[in-house]
Amino acid sequence: MPSKMLTTEEIKEINHAIELVPYKKAACIEALKVVQQNRRWVSDESLKEVAAFMEMSPEELDSVATFYNLIFRRPVGRHVILLCDSISCWVMGYEKIKNSLNEKLGIEFGETTSDDRFTLLPNPCLGTCDCAPALMIDNDLYRNLTIEQLDEILSKYK
Repeated sequence: MPSKMLTTEEIKEINHAIELVPYKKAACIEALKVVQQNRRWVSDESLKEVAAFMEMSPEELDSVATFYNLIFRRPVGRHVILLCDSISCWVMGYEKIKNSLNEKLGIEFGETTSDDRFTLLPNPCLGTCDCAPALMIDNDLYRNLTIEQLDEILSKYK
C-alpha cells in the first residue's frame, strides 16, 4: 500500500523490520520507532499511516504505542532526558538530581525547554540499580550521577 506520509526510507526500514518477524503486526513497535527516530515523536497522523501500512486499526496501534513509555505521542525536544525514579535511585540521591535538573533547565517532568533542546521525563527503571542514581539522554546512559556532573553532561547536547 503506497503511503502519503511515510518516506521511502521509513518504508524501507519498516519493511526490513517486518522481514525479521513471523508476522507483520509483530513489527509494529519497530515501525513506531522508525517514525519516532525520524520525527522525534509519533503524531496522530503518523500513527494512522503506520497503522494502515501495518494492516492494523489506529486504535490497535495506539494501544501499543501508549503502553510503551519510550514511544512519544506528544512532541518532545531534540534530546529526551529520562531520569530513573526507581527505589535504588531514590535512595542514592534521585531527588537532588531531579531538583538540580528542574532548576538548570527551568522545566518539570513532561515539559520541554523553551529552546526545544530538552524534554525531561521520569523513567521507572534504567536497569542500572547498582550504579544509581542514573539518567539517560537519547541513547547515552549516565550512572553514579552527582549534581556536579550535570553541567558537563548537559553541555554535550546542542
